Amino acid sequence: MSLEIYFKPIHEIEFSKNSIGSFMDGYVNSFPEWELSDIVFLTINENRGNSSENSKETDHYSVRNKLYNFKWEGTLTISDLGVLDAGSTLKDTYAALKEITFEIQKKGKLLCLLGGSQDLTFANYLGYEKLEQPINLTCIDNSFDVVVDQDLEISDKNYINHLLLHNPNYLFNFSILGCQQYYVGSDDIRFFDELFFDYVRLGELQNTISKSEPILRNTDLLSVDLSSFRSSEFQNSNTAHPNGFFAHEMCQMIKYAGLSDKISSVGFYNLKSGAISEVDSELVAQLVFFLILGFSQRKNDFPVGSKKDLIKYYVYHEDSKHNLIFHKSTKTERWWLEVPYPPAKDFKFERHHLIPCNYEDYKIAQNGIIPDLWWKTYRKLN
Repeated sequence: MSLEIYFKPIHEIEFSKNSIGSFMDGYVNSFPEWELSDIVFLTINENRGNSSENSKETDHYSVRNKLYNFKWEGTLTISDLGVLDAGSTLKDTYAALKEITFEIQKKGKLLCLLGGSQDLTFANYLGYEKLEQPINLTCIDNSFDVVVDQDLEISDKNYINHLLLHNPNYLFNFSILGCQQYYVGSDDIRFFDELFFDYVRLGELQNTISKSEPILRNTDLLSVDLSSFRSSEFQNSNTAHPNGFFAHEMCQMIKYAGLSDKISSVGFYNLKSGAISEVDSELVAQLVFFLILGFSQRKNDFPVGSKKDLIKYYVYHEDSKHNLIFHKSTKTERWWLEVPYPPAKDFKFERHHLIPCNYEDYKIAQNGIIPDLWWKTYRKLN
């Protein structure tokens, strides 16, 4: 189907030579031939999922003006589909985004979204439904966006409830990066632990931002709440907080996301509607830039099929009398850990699930300890 029916064009944007704009096929006069692009970019004017928002449109043009003029030399092609306007109802917008996501994922493109309230993550997730494949979702957020034991109308504060309860459900794993203790209750923690989901607190990540890399490498869909910046770094999010990520930390995580062979959709949400300051526009544009940069440097070393570019390491675990098996890429020196599927009577052959890890997990195993991510994955497979 043609996606043109969902979008309105953008006005022409001036850009300099050897810039991202030189490689951008934007919807100005005619709709882009996005099927020929590597990356598909679009913006969404939909904030009804955020009760604190007003009805003003978000100034996505200020972000585009910065992005189009960043210096770039390469062979990537990018399509800017323009603006997806809000539908008559919030459900209409969800239906449109669901169909757009499906069509783009069916063609194997990297989709970059700029919203809009974060509940749009739910519609983005629904777009994967027809693909009938397990999905790993990661959110960069200061809270869990789960309201335990309540059935409320969907919003950016509880969209995860709706996502978890949706049928059919293809969600295999859900991770939160950057949560802060005072926004997360004991019920939330218990809920996540019972489902073997992952969360890494802000302080832990800020000590070692590289801890986010294995999680992002194992992600299909990434949702970024721009409110997870500290307000001194970014002031044009829907809500302001004294603590959060610094700009360079977020840019590094987004580059990790771009480098991930698995990530196929990234959304940046909760950008305040109305006018946006010049410096904040540039920061959002930089996030998109680092996603593009990471994508351009992908090494395609995710261990699917042949493992000729991987070195295998065995670590004997005394208590279980079994080997933990690690794989290291010769291309990137990134690590994976092998987790066996639980034995089944009706299955004759042993199968394994490979999960991204880091060198620290290998060192933990050498000290006789089975890493937490091994246990969580094994229980989920069971």
